[in-house]
Amino acid sequence: MRDQRKRLTGVITSDKMDKTVVVSVTSTKRHPVYGKVMRLVKKYKAHDEENECRMGDTVKIIESQPISRHKRFSVIEILERAK
Repeated sequence: MRDQRKRLTGVITSDKMDKTVVVSVTSTKRHPVYGKVMRLVKKYKAHDEENECRMGDTVKIIESQPISRHKRFSVIEILERAK
């Protein structure tokens, strides 16, 4: 069951909370009628235990047990630092 958890990659849009970051995950989907490719952006709140993530960083998050009312993901690694 542990290997079936969702793993997503996104960019941090907010790091103002303590031990929490907001990660924007972008995906693409084709419109069912018109066929145009749409870009969808979904925001997830993720747990950052060490407060090491900064705004603009690209991170990988993984689904976890509920940590608080809105947090259902944890940061597992920072892929790229913001410039």
